[in-house]
Amino acid sequence: MFRTHRLFQVLLFLPLAMFSFEAQLAHAASDSESAPAIVIAFVGGFVSPNDAVHSEVELANRLRREYPSGVYVQVFDNRHVGEASKKIVELLDTRHSGKLTDDQKKNARIIIYGHSWGGSAAVKLARQLGAAGIPVLLTIQIDSVAKFHEDDSLIPSNVEAAANFYQPYGRLHGRAEIRAADPSRTRIIGNYRFDYKTMPVDCYGDYPWWDRHLTKAHTEIECDPQVWNQVESLIRSSLSAPGHTS
Repeated sequence: MFRTHRLFQVLLFLPLAMFSFEAQLAHAASDSESAPAIVIAFVGGFVSPNDAVHSEVELANRLRREYPSGVYVQVFDNRHVGEASKKIVELLDTRHSGKLTDDQKKNARIIIYGHSWGGSAAVKLARQLGAAGIPVLLTIQIDSVAKFHEDDSLIPSNVEAAANFYQPYGRLHGRAEIRAADPSRTRIIGNYRFDYKTMPVDCYGDYPWWDRHLTKAHTEIECDPQVWNQVESLIRSSLSAPGHTS
């Protein structure tokens, strides 16, 4: 009688145990889904995010081709920092729960770069992500120009590394120096100065005439292959590096 009762209990419990086990497996599989590395670019001025003449767009297109899986790349208008932030959260939320877990935040691999107002937007986005507890691997500013009420000089402490490329001439010229809000957490790779008076760059007429003549040096740094080769090298190094150490 006792053995019959125990067998009945086992048979009754078995479907519940299997259901619980399957639920745990599903949860583990969902947790194991890793978000892609995320590369966000911001164009400057009133440039279209689809205008492939501009180097920030050209680089994004090249990264998409060469990283067909595991890396998400998107270019945004510099006025759409909020949209970029929402997209990042959406990509990190692999369980589609509407709320990021601590692990999802910790494991984020985000790179942000931008030219002119896009450089300022890059810092603004990094700051928004920091407020949400999301780390950033790398920010890169190319002749960064701050918008009103924006500070593109101070890199927030959620950013692991930051680089700044600038030129000092003309009506529009970049931020000469960036610094870390917390040097123990953020490494400033460098503030790299380019002089287009001594070494001019020909943009080959691809850019509108007002860019090539009214903001000549500001445009030259945007089409300078030397600058963009360094930018691309930094991005590729970050994509191939291990995740966050803290």
